[in-house]
Amino acid sequence: MAERPETTTPRRRRHPLRPAWEEEPTPLGRTAKAVVITLVVLAVAFPLYVVVLTSLSPQEAITRAGGLVAVPDGFTFAAYEEILSGGVVTRSVLVSTGLTLFGTLFSTTLTVLAAYGLSRRGSFAHRPLLFAVLLTFLFGPGLIPTYLTVQTFGLLDTYASLVLPTAVAAFNLVVMRSFFMSIPQELTDSARIDGAGEFRILVSLVLPLSKAVTAVIALFYGVGYWNAFFNAFLYLSDNDKWPLQLVLRTYVLEGIPIPGAGPIDSVAGGPLPTLAVKMAVVVLAVLPVLFVYPFVQRHFTKGVIIGAVKG
Repeated sequence: MAERPETTTPRRRRHPLRPAWEEEPTPLGRTAKAVVITLVVLAVAFPLYVVVLTSLSPQEAITRAGGLVAVPDGFTFAAYEEILSGGVVTRSVLVSTGLTLFGTLFSTTLTVLAAYGLSRRGSFAHRPLLFAVLLTFLFGPGLIPTYLTVQTFGLLDTYASLVLPTAVAAFNLVVMRSFFMSIPQELTDSARIDGAGEFRILVSLVLPLSKAVTAVIALFYGVGYWNAFFNAFLYLSDNDKWPLQLVLRTYVLEGIPIPGAGPIDSVAGGPLPTLAVKMAVVVLAVLPVLFVYPFVQRHFTKGVIIGAVKG
């Protein structure tokens, strides 16, 4: 019986009109890609690993390491117990959490309503209003006029000063409007023929089809409110109302004691690792974004890129 010749998979030939980046990579290219991705992941993950490990290390381990700890040498939750047992850090965490939840809900609601109104052709003054929104891309209000406006309305030293001036972002509004306009007109027309009003069409028809872009826009607002510190720095003089990011900047980055913060350099049973407390505050500031982002990341392509391209 004659032996069958060995068959090998022919190598895909390069298409003359296909771009080089769409070709199947060579083994050398795949290796280089893996090395680059590994280096990028290490560059992102290693600093976070060091910060988390330092926040969980006892003072003796931090002293032996001469600062930041890269090799595990004992664990303790003393730093987290200190900052979460009351005081300025605990209060700032509650302020940031409430501000992020309320601000995200408020801004997302306003953006949805405004985007839906501007996406309906023939609605009242939608062209001048859309022009006014697009104008903000080119001309910002400026720092001093914004501050004087907040002062005139009596919003200084209130949480409203952290929400109202940045309640609606023009970029998010344009992206959401573009996504709404991509929904077939026949669907809304059929709902209108069945007797549905604009609010019913928005709630029952448009929003269920726009979960992806709504989730992404809410993430944008949530991350913005959680990380915002500049407005708090400008408008809040009472440190009892400071959000976490302002405490992080003042206490951790600049090392300035916070008036009225109370004792934060000692815990019951022994000395407090000050560097561990600072790193614990950093972890608390980063953790919510790291926790929420993976659940929304899968909507990015459909929610933002498609909407932006169609816009």
